[in-house]
Amino acid sequence: MSLLGLQRHGTGPIFVWLHGFTQTKDSAPLFRSILAGTNELLTVDLPGHGENSAIAASLPATAALLADVLPTEPFVLGGYSFGGRVALHFALRFPERVRALVLVSATRGIEEATERHARRERDELLAQRIETIGTDAFLKEWLAQPLFADLTIDAGDVAARSRDPYGLATSLRLAGTGTQDWLGQRLATLTTPVLCVAGRLDKKFSLEASSIASTVTNGMAAIIDGAGHATHLERAYDTARTIETFRVAL
Repeated sequence: MSLLGLQRHGTGPIFVWLHGFTQTKDSAPLFRSILAGTNELLTVDLPGHGENSAIAASLPATAALLADVLPTEPFVLGGYSFGGRVALHFALRFPERVRALVLVSATRGIEEATERHARRERDELLAQRIETIGTDAFLKEWLAQPLFADLTIDAGDVAARSRDPYGLATSLRLAGTGTQDWLGQRLATLTTPVLCVAGRLDKKFSLEASSIASTVTNGMAAIIDGAGHATHLERAYDTARTIETFRVAL
């Protein structure tokens, strides 16, 4: 099964952007429009989301599905949170196709096996919650988390979120953080330039960004002032400008 709906905006060097959990290819319009001003920006709904809500895939399987629809020539690949984890898996599997990697609020996974198992159990409970109460109620709960305390939620953002409860639940079960292998050691094999972005108010992921940047061969961390987890939504201009400065310097 192929991913549907590859979307292109702008002209210039190819930049592929992968959305986060509950988002779609239409999320973050301001951020995307800034990047599309100097790039040919490609977006697609990831498995379990949007047009591809019926597709069930693990993180490695998602990387393989993306390989079928993305350009074969090297491009800059970026992603936010869940999308960043997908981007990591793609870059590790297809390093020759990634000119540079941009990770926004992404993680290497959970190193300790017992903690990873506990996270899988929490993700399963969350998946059941989505199936029980539906997406409208779930999105209210999801966006009310402390993780998004610094995010101003507008109607446009909510409208662009994925609506299929079973697709979202399947995404958690197959590609949630608890399912992800610890990538710490494998990241040392990445030689492509890597930019790791996080919000200064998100201390956990700020530390993670610095750790990833120090693990890869050619990495740098950029911490966005005044932003929490969703830096591309909270500080769209600052985040896009940081990414574009990195890309131009390649």
